[in-house]
Amino acid sequence: MRVVSLVPSLTEAVAVSAPGALVGATDWCSHPAGLDVVRVGGTKNPDVERITALAPDLVVANEEENREPDLTALRDAGLEVLVTEVRDVPGAFRELERVLAACGARGRPRWLDEAEEAWLDPPSPAVRLRAAVPVWRRPWMVLGRDTFAGDVLARMGVDNAYAAHAERYPRVSADELRAADLDLVVLPDEPYRFTRDDGPEEFPGVPCALVDGRHLTWYGPSLAQAPDVLARALRAAVR
Repeated sequence: MRVVSLVPSLTEAVAVSAPGALVGATDWCSHPAGLDVVRVGGTKNPDVERITALAPDLVVANEEENREPDLTALRDAGLEVLVTEVRDVPGAFRELERVLAACGARGRPRWLDEAEEAWLDPPSPAVRLRAAVPVWRRPWMVLGRDTFAGDVLARMGVDNAYAAHAERYPRVSADELRAADLDLVVLPDEPYRFTRDDGPEEFPGVPCALVDGRHLTWYGPSLAQAPDVLARALRAAVR
């Protein structure tokens, strides 16, 4: 089995669960450490010719991270493309099972059992918090409706202030965010790399939780550690 992955979290899942199957991945696929495969460009601009030259049996992609014109070009080149759709935690587990089976994984990996167990009763604050979750700056963009990361936080007692927005990733001004009556602002380090010096200064008086984007937005082996990692970050912000 020869697999090319265009999704960093799926790259990690396939690499650790079906050793030897992965032959190509994007430039953004950073896990597992030391991954030695052909790099095929970005998630939004994959090199179709390079992927085709690898002669994969399967290309794994995601409807949000990858663009339909690129996926169509891969199909037109005669490649099989499996496209995942992940909008919540249960959906992540279903899609991971589907991807790993298609990639030839032998049996159910232990990390997937551990991840499902971790999400049965994730830690949460004593009182639910209302938060905004910026994912970009200049312009400011936040999580809106129907997102995986929004569901992750909701299961941990943090309600997305923009969960009912018509858009999934609405643009909002910093002034609007400051006026949104928030208990918390959650600032991940990807796709925009928010840091202590880049982001929190816009929200004086509002606690800001700097979180690992991999544990907030990736659906793969990191799901097993995500509840504890995120809970520590949230507690540090609101204590």
